[in-house]
Amino acid sequence: MNGTMNSNLMTPTERRASGTLASIFALRMLGMFLVLPVFAIEAARYPGGTDASLVGLTMGLYGLTQAALQLPFGLASDRLGRKRVIVAGLLVFAVGSFVAGAADSLQGLMIGRALQGAGAVSAAVTALLADLTRDSVRTKSMALVGASIGLMFALSLVAAPLLNSFMGLPGLFVLTGILALIGIAVVIWAVPQEPAKHADIPRGGLGQVLRNPALIRMNVGVFILHTVQMAMWLALPAMLVEAGIAKEHHWWVYLPAVLASFVVMGMTLFPLEKRGYLRAVFLVAIGTVALVQLGLLGVASGLAHSAPGLRLICLSTLLFLFFCGFNVLEASQPSLVSKLSPAHAKGAAMGVYNTLMSFGLFAGGAMGGLVVKGYGVTGLFLTCAVLMGLWLLVAWPMRQPTPPTPTTSPEQVAA
Repeated sequence: MNGTMNSNLMTPTERRASGTLASIFALRMLGMFLVLPVFAIEAARYPGGTDASLVGLTMGLYGLTQAALQLPFGLASDRLGRKRVIVAGLLVFAVGSFVAGAADSLQGLMIGRALQGAGAVSAAVTALLADLTRDSVRTKSMALVGASIGLMFALSLVAAPLLNSFMGLPGLFVLTGILALIGIAVVIWAVPQEPAKHADIPRGGLGQVLRNPALIRMNVGVFILHTVQMAMWLALPAMLVEAGIAKEHHWWVYLPAVLASFVVMGMTLFPLEKRGYLRAVFLVAIGTVALVQLGLLGVASGLAHSAPGLRLICLSTLLFLFFCGFNVLEASQPSLVSKLSPAHAKGAAMGVYNTLMSFGLFAGGAMGGLVVKGYGVTGLFLTCAVLMGLWLLVAWPMRQPTPPTPTTSPEQVAA
C-alpha cells in the first residue's frame, strides 16, 4: 500500500530531470518566442523586408526545417545517446541565432531562421525525460515542459517590446543564441545521467510508431492543436486592440490567463489522472478549445455591435478557457505518447510527434493567413472550430491508459 502511494511521488532524480529538461525547453522556447511579437515590424527595415510573402517565408522556415529534422534527431537519440544529440541540436540553434543576429538582409535572416529550426531537439529532450521518469509521475514531468512553454510565451509577450526597444531585432537573436548556449551547459552539468544503453535497438521501431492507431490519434491531435494555436494569434491581437487594449498592454490579458490556467491544470489534471479519468479530462480539454473557437467566432461576428468593455471581458474569459484546455493537452499528450510507444522506439515516437507539432505551427501561419485573406476573421475561427471538432471525433475512441505498476524502482529507471 505504501509502495503504491509513494509511486505517485517524484524521486529526487526525477525532480532534477524534470526541472532541468523543462528548463532546456524554456530557454529554447523563450528565445524563439522573443522575436515573434516584433519580427514582422522589424523585418521591414531589412532590404526585401517590405515583401510580405518573403517575411512570412522567413518566419515559417523555422517550422519547416524543424519539422524536417525532428524525426532524424529522435532516431539519432535512440542510437547515439540523448545528451549528445541535444547538445548538437542546441549548438546548431545557437549558430542560427548568431547568423540571424549578424544578418543585414532578409536573405541572411532566412538562413539564420532555417538554421535555428535545424536544431530540432524536442524529440530527444522528451525521450530523455521519458527515460528518466516512471509512468506514474510522467504526466507531472511532461506538465512542467508544457507549463514552461506556456510561461515562456507569456513572458515573451511582456519582455519582447521592452528588449526590442534598446537592443533591436539583432540583439534579440544574439540573446536567443546565448540562451541556447546556457542550455548546453545545463544538459552537460545539470541533467541526470541518461540510461546506459541506446545501441542494439531492434529494427522496425519507426514502422511500429507509424502503424499504431493510438499514436496516430496523438499525432493528428498535436498537429491540429498547434495549427489552431498559431492561427488564433493572427486575429487575437487586433481583436484586443478593438476591445480597447493597446498593443503594449496585451500582456495584461495574456499573463493572468496563463497563470490562472496553470492553477486550474494543477487542480484537475493530476488528481483526476490518479483516479483514472485521464481520458475524460483529455476529451473535455479538446472540447473546451473547440468551444473557445466558437466563442471567438461569436465575438468576431458581433465586434462592431458590442461595447468594448463587454468584448474585453469576453475575450479575457475565452483566453483563460483556451489556456486551460491548451495546457492540459500540452502536458498530457507527450506523456501519453511516451506511454503508448514501444520501449525501444520512444525517440522515434517523439520524433514523429514533434514533427507533426512543427508542421502544425507552420500550417497554422500559412493556412490562417490564407483563410483570413479569403474569408475574414470569422472564417478563421470557424475553420479552427471545425478542426477541433474533427480532433474530438478522432480522439473519442481512445482508451483509458493502463495504470502504471509500482514495481519499477527509481534506481532502475535512472540506471
